[in-house]
Parts: sequence; C-alpha cells; structure tokens
Amino acid sequence: MSEYQAERTISAVFKNQNQVNDVVQRLIDRGVPKDYISVMGRNFQSETRIAGFITKRDVILGGLRQGALFGSFFGSLLGLLTGVGVLFVPFLGTIVAGGPIGAVLLGAASGAIAGSAGAGLVSALVTLGMPEDKAAIYQTRLQAGDFLVMAEVPANRSGEYQLLIEGAGGEEVHTLEKALPRACKGDCNSIEDLAPEVRSHLSEEAQNTFMQAYNTTIKESNDESKAEQAAWQAVHQKFDEDEKGVWSKAKTSVS
Repeated sequence: MSEYQAERTISAVFKNQNQVNDVVQRLIDRGVPKDYISVMGRNFQSETRIAGFITKRDVILGGLRQGALFGSFFGSLLGLLTGVGVLFVPFLGTIVAGGPIGAVLLGAASGAIAGSAGAGLVSALVTLGMPEDKAAIYQTRLQAGDFLVMAEVPANRSGEYQLLIEGAGGEEVHTLEKALPRACKGDCNSIEDLAPEVRSHLSEEAQNTFMQAYNTTIKESNDESKAEQAAWQAVHQKFDEDEKGVWSKAKTSVS
C-alpha cells in the first residue's frame, strides 16, 4: 500500500456541527486518513465539561505553549481524529481543536509571534501561507460560533476534495499549497528534525528529552499526535520554563 501524499491543505468554514460530522466522515470514506483532518470550533456539543479540563494545570500549563493535546473526550466525531485539545487562542478565546492544526497552534503561540500584537489564529494561518484577509474571515467566523475544517490532500486530487467540501456546505474555501507542518515524520533522529518553534523553546537537554520520549511513543503507537503529547509531558516532568519561555530549568526532585 503506497504512502499517503499530503501536498495541499483545503480549508473551509461550516455553520453547524452536523455539517462538520458529515464532511469529516465523507473525507475519511473518500480516502483522507484521519491523521490529515483538522477541526476547530468553540461550540462543540460534548458530554464532557470542557471547563473541567482547561482548569487542570497538567493539561494547559499556561496556555497554547505547552502542548495541550490529549485523548479524544468530545464524542464520535472528534474521536476519529488524531488528537483533541482545549486551547486558548489570543483574540479568539477558548476553542476545541482536533487533528494536526492543534500542534500548529501550539507552536505558533510559543514562537516569535506570541509576543506580537497580532498573535492568534490569523498570525498562525498567515505563517502557513494563507492570505491575511482569508485568515481574518476564518477567525471572525470562529468567533461567531462557526467551525473550521482543514483537510490535507494529494495535489492531484485537490479538485475532487474541494468539490466534496463545497458540496457538504463548506464556505470560504481556500487551498494552501502545502500540508501542515509536523514536528517529526516518524523517528526524530536529530535536533534538526524538530519543528523550529518546538526547538526554539527547549534547551539542548530538553530537546533530547523531547526526542527520546517522542521516539519511544511513536514506536509503540505509530501515532504522531500521541508521541508529541508524550514528548511535551516528559519535558514538563523534568524542566521548568525560564523567564524567556524556554524549558531549560531542571526541576528539583521531590521525595
């Protein structure tokens, strides 16, 4: 079986969760792996109290910066996706993000744009190559309660998938000429394999801790999102942030 080639990212907004459920299932049925589908929204219906998670320090640990991805608590739709997290995005507020976009937002908030006036979803999407006016529309629609879906697809099938998304009710459709960035593809063999926004917020020792935990989990689960979550957890267990937001201060052991 040939490896799936994700070369473009098609994004669109949807007005209600039923449409999101439908388009995600249709994308999977048409051959898009769940690891390449992302969703974002503020108003997901859930049997789990979201507020119960965002108050837990071991999940959020200060916001987007700290890898707030965890298992799928939000029903059958989000249970299909790679990872689900409750994130606080500047200018947008608390959202639920499932799939690779969650890791992108984590990296964006911990990168250079985090201290700028424009930090938020718009900045993160513009960094990926999206026009600012389209990114601003997405942020406005999410603020109003709509949902964002992103599907990473092969270039030679992007037209087919765009029609599918439009037919399912997708609005403001846009195609990025690349897939979403990942920290590592498979094993991380060196520091250079880490995404720059991850690397820039870890000391050399913390980078090695991150890679070791990532590689151990990816071998056990073959799940990139789970491996990234385990890597961040390993860093948090061994290090504290310094005044520059770099995880560099070794924790003192407590008996």
